[in-house]
Amino acid sequence: MTGLVLHVITGLGTGGAEAQLAALVAADHADGRPAAVVSLTPGGGHRDRLLAAGIDVSDLGMRRGRPSPIALLRLAGMIRRLKPVVVQSWLYHADLMAVAALKLSGRRRKTRLYWNLRCSDMDTARYGRGLRTTIAGCVALSSVPDAVIANAETGVEVHRGLGYRPKRFLVIDNGIDTARYRPDPEARTAIRSQLGIADETPVLALVARCDAMKDHETFLRAFDRLSGVEALLVGAGTEALPAKPGLHRLGRRDDVPALLASADVIVNSSAFGEGFSNAIAEGMAAGLPAVATDVGDARRIVGAAGRIVRPGDPVALADAIAGVFADDRQSLGQSARARIETHFSMDRMIAAYRALYDQAAP
Repeated sequence: MTGLVLHVITGLGTGGAEAQLAALVAADHADGRPAAVVSLTPGGGHRDRLLAAGIDVSDLGMRRGRPSPIALLRLAGMIRRLKPVVVQSWLYHADLMAVAALKLSGRRRKTRLYWNLRCSDMDTARYGRGLRTTIAGCVALSSVPDAVIANAETGVEVHRGLGYRPKRFLVIDNGIDTARYRPDPEARTAIRSQLGIADETPVLALVARCDAMKDHETFLRAFDRLSGVEALLVGAGTEALPAKPGLHRLGRRDDVPALLASADVIVNSSAFGEGFSNAIAEGMAAGLPAVATDVGDARRIVGAAGRIVRPGDPVALADAIAGVFADDRQSLGQSARARIETHFSMDRMIAAYRALYDQAAP
């Protein structure tokens, strides 16, 4: 394929969708496949990384929650000028902007449009009227894109229930960089020394920003029921969570692979909304068995390499964690990594998107 793929996303901060887009675009750029990125909002760590790699990145200067006709016209103008063979949007707001901008550009007959869903059963009551209005707009226009991609089977089911009626639904699982997320004895020793954790102490890792969806409260209540265990809480806002003995509230970190390598079990306590949890899969790639709530595609990701419990149940979560420590944790961890390498590798994700984009080759 030689035509340009233009990726449109709400923002380029830290997040699963942003990381997947960045990995895909970087791989395409390295292999000589033309790609460019437009972010609705400015800034973000992934923006800097993409620019450093020589990738064309622009932003529309929008503020979150504020529609901008000027930004819409700018995006339409960019599509008209760049003449992409594919416009690939990521997340609800970008999906809605992309469909309108492509129509205004006059290139709808020449450019394929793919939307990208990254969640499942969002509790939209927690996020304000703007998100609900945006989703309603996406439902109304869902027959327009040439395909709607989801990163989870539950995402397809949930959005069908919301009223999405696309020409085609397909699932492309997230891809995990197993060279970056891997068992690392040196990192394990270094991080534990840095945090004052003994070599033999069982350590949990939970990687999630503070958000109602992530339900840190259930994890903290489960943690209170465990003894002799320490936990790493990683993600924006975790530094402000209540202090407890053995609880390391680390906030946003850039050394997540090393932190995971220092742990023994990856935990996810999300209450709703997850599609494909990168945090679970990255922990598994680091050789950690997983304990996760039955939200999104967690059950399909974890398989037999951990335990799944119902959301919002700290007793069940604590019991599952204790159960994993009672099992052959080393064997479970090896199975976890093998499962990610086999089913959810970065190469598989990239190949799936390329196969789709190649159908649009001029």
